[in-house]
Amino acid sequence: MSSAGGNGALSPDLWPEMLREAAAEVFSMMVGVEITASDVPCPRECAGVTGTVGIAGAFSAILSMRCSSQSATQIASQMLGVPPEEAASHQCDAVGEICNIVAGHFKAKIGLGDKCMLSVPTVITGGNYQLRSLASGERLDLPLLCQGEPLWIALDIRK
Repeated sequence: MSSAGGNGALSPDLWPEMLREAAAEVFSMMVGVEITASDVPCPRECAGVTGTVGIAGAFSAILSMRCSSQSATQIASQMLGVPPEEAASHQCDAVGEICNIVAGHFKAKIGLGDKCMLSVPTVITGGNYQLRSLASGERLDLPLLCQGEPLWIALDIRK
């Protein structure tokens, strides 16, 4: 397995581990919690909250994070240091911000921090929806647990 890819970036073989590290570091720093690996696959329809951030430049991808509304509220509560009932109205902002920071941290970890730009985060709420990227390419799925609740991060990489 090569450690260097094009443009001085890490090889894509190392990207899954870098995505795990980026997510773990961001959750530790911004939310104050440890996330752990899970074996729970993201269901086709995933109710709750989904944040997305586009990555463009040296590579193109969409990073998404899905969780329940309750998890999103807990994340917002811990980020803001306020009770959950106060944080509920900020869950979309919190999920969008976490997505944005994970995407930025990931592109820096793979050596493409200044060679890619991020879009403004988009957050979808509700139930019974599917998120599909029109990009053909590879998908990195990262099923996680955040305080015992499932959370899924995915990176859809355009070829």
